[in-house]
Amino acid sequence: MANLKRILLVDDDAGILETLTAALRDDAEIATALSAEQALELIRKLPFDVILSDLRMPGMSGLELLRHIRVLLPAARVIIMTGEHTPDTVVESLHEQAFSYLCKPFSINALRDTVHMALSAPGGDDDILLLSAKPNWVSLSLRCKMALADRILNFLRCLDMDLGHDDQERIATAFRELLINAIEHGGHSDPEKRVHLAFVRTARAIIYYLHDPGEGFSFDSIPHAAISNGPDDPVKHTEIRDQLGIRPGGFGLLLTRNLADELIYSDKGNEVMLVKYLDPK
Repeated sequence: MANLKRILLVDDDAGILETLTAALRDDAEIATALSAEQALELIRKLPFDVILSDLRMPGMSGLELLRHIRVLLPAARVIIMTGEHTPDTVVESLHEQAFSYLCKPFSINALRDTVHMALSAPGGDDDILLLSAKPNWVSLSLRCKMALADRILNFLRCLDMDLGHDDQERIATAFRELLINAIEHGGHSDPEKRVHLAFVRTARAIIYYLHDPGEGFSFDSIPHAAISNGPDDPVKHTEIRDQLGIRPGGFGLLLTRNLADELIYSDKGNEVMLVKYLDPK
């Protein structure tokens, strides 16, 4: 019991606190607060490993609470929960070094996955660096760690994209595949290397940009990827991956190409833009 982690849940809805407590009580010691002010009283008395806070509450907001936590408990991982999907709040959460972001309604599995990620994350606050904080141009630098792909996706999913839920999930899936490729193949999962990414929102399109630290590639030189298969042998790459000792997979580029409206690579191959066009108003 001495190694049991401690989680603080903050929400002005007692029913939500009860649900969250039931979902997480097997993973950690749970404390709850019905306001940011009450949460601060608890934080001044006890250390917490992870803090989940609602964004909009009477009195002090979740973002104001986050700023106080950064001073009082700088090592704590703070996860923001909200039903308000606006670029400003997402960007401000990144700026204040929130660990992750959950958009309501979220599933119990998504909650547990995010909390487990926060509980197991090593120390250090420079895994994600915010380079541009304009709501229509968010630019980030990430260490080449696989765990960061899902962590950063939680933030990007909550940006207002003017897309339906299904389209938003498709574009998130496509971008995740690109980011995993950038971390794994471009950065060789070396945490000393970094991937640079940007989310750009124009009047007519959403653009994701990625620049990895690798030497690039040519589509002619990746026989281990499904995108290189001919129509007569759609799974040829699986044999090659097995011969090379590469983990099962290889469908990422093919999947991404099918989900995006445009997928544009630089000549070197270590920069890519994913484009999704918006329906005219």
